Amino acid sequence: MLTVLGFAMIATFLVLIMTKKMSPIAALVLIPALFCVAVGQGARLGDYVIDGVGNLAPTAAMLMFAIVYFGVMIDVGLFDPIVRGILRFCKADPVRIVVGTAVLAAIVSLDGDGSTTFMITVSAMYPLYKRLGMSMVVMTGVAATANGVMNTLPWGGPTARAATALKLDAADIFVPMIPALGAGLLFVFALAYVLGRRERKRIGYLTLDEALVPETGTVLVAAGGGGAGGGSKDAGGRAGAGTGAGVGAEVGSGSSRGSGSSPGSGAGEGDGDGFQGLDPNRATLRPRLYWFNAGLTVALLTAMILELLPIPVLFLLGAALALTVNYPDMAEQKARIAAHADNVLNVSGMVFAAAVFTGVLTGTGMVKHMADWLVGAIPEGMGPHMGLVTGVLSLPLTYFMSNDGFYFGVLPVLAEAGAAHGVSSLEIARASIVGQALHMSSPLVPAVYVLVGMAKVEFGDHTRFTVKWAALTSLVVLAAAVLFGIV
Repeated sequence: MLTVLGFAMIATFLVLIMTKKMSPIAALVLIPALFCVAVGQGARLGDYVIDGVGNLAPTAAMLMFAIVYFGVMIDVGLFDPIVRGILRFCKADPVRIVVGTAVLAAIVSLDGDGSTTFMITVSAMYPLYKRLGMSMVVMTGVAATANGVMNTLPWGGPTARAATALKLDAADIFVPMIPALGAGLLFVFALAYVLGRRERKRIGYLTLDEALVPETGTVLVAAGGGGAGGGSKDAGGRAGAGTGAGVGAEVGSGSSRGSGSSPGSGAGEGDGDGFQGLDPNRATLRPRLYWFNAGLTVALLTAMILELLPIPVLFLLGAALALTVNYPDMAEQKARIAAHADNVLNVSGMVFAAAVFTGVLTGTGMVKHMADWLVGAIPEGMGPHMGLVTGVLSLPLTYFMSNDGFYFGVLPVLAEAGAAHGVSSLEIARASIVGQALHMSSPLVPAVYVLVGMAKVEFGDHTRFTVKWAALTSLVVLAAAVLFGIV
């Protein structure tokens, strides 16, 4: 019974947010509350929610102060040279921009934290996507998938969890998987190239000078995956500069042109202000403190990798120091905090709402029953192939469960089943990390709300676009691992 209700709760949640019948925050709170009552445990709803909030509170604190920190770094101009460099490399070519997104997300992912990766990637790439009228879900999908592959680094979380759960060395799990993970990353770059070609075909090709022309209209960025007219094109097939009325591009439902906002656009809402990217003359710039801010950021990321302090504490200290040094005046500090309060509220609110979902899913026993049912459904004849089975199961299980739930609750059971058929726990552990490309777009991952929030993309649109590509990437990693004899 709990198995059926668990799957039904997840399916109901996904359907409601993907069809935009409910907002993610409302769905994350109300759906599990209703199902908690349905299983006859309504009296314990409060306990489950408090447990969930307690588990995610450090994550929410980290995201709050990380958003403030990187928001201040954007304000003071730390990332302006990166944006200018990417613009010169991309030359306003959608193919280069999408591939550049994948490369940037992969490089920044070396710090092991998804939220940091998404904040830096979106900060650098958002101006280009919006200025050219490119699909924002292409940016979020490529960034999330690239980060998912890189999330398997020993300090990224999943590999360390697998090592801890099965009492193995993280290096023994990760190092042999490098060729397979490399194949997955190459697939992400190839996917970015294909998606970039599709965007170039849809919106045309601008010169660098045209891309820098200030835009006075509103650009509605597509929230789907098909082809549609995303900008006025001249006879030569190049996208126009976009002055005058805004251009709407509703991908997946044909070309939609006109000014104003569109209910289904999902990304880059028409906020009415002209968009010129990062203003090189904005009053918040602190060019004299550039190297201080760069050094502080490098020190912060290094401390994260070395785990000198808990990540929430590091970002709390970093945000306080960045505000104090860059804006010593109290009024300026308040203004900077207020400027980023919208992002902070949206993301932290989403995290605490997700705490209700995970709290009920875990507290009622649904997640355990679902995992036991899936493991029990494995045919006896598949025993000698438990490595492959684990890899396949890692896709849905890490998407519908937290990493802690999967690696500490399900993986030991899979390892025991494999051991009974002579499959080593190392092989099981390696196979268990192949689903991370898909996991990073799970509604249970707080970092994904940073990504969609900063990119102004509806979570349902991101899910609809990204899941198929992320799942395919995970399968490529698994196939490469089998081909190379790793699994």
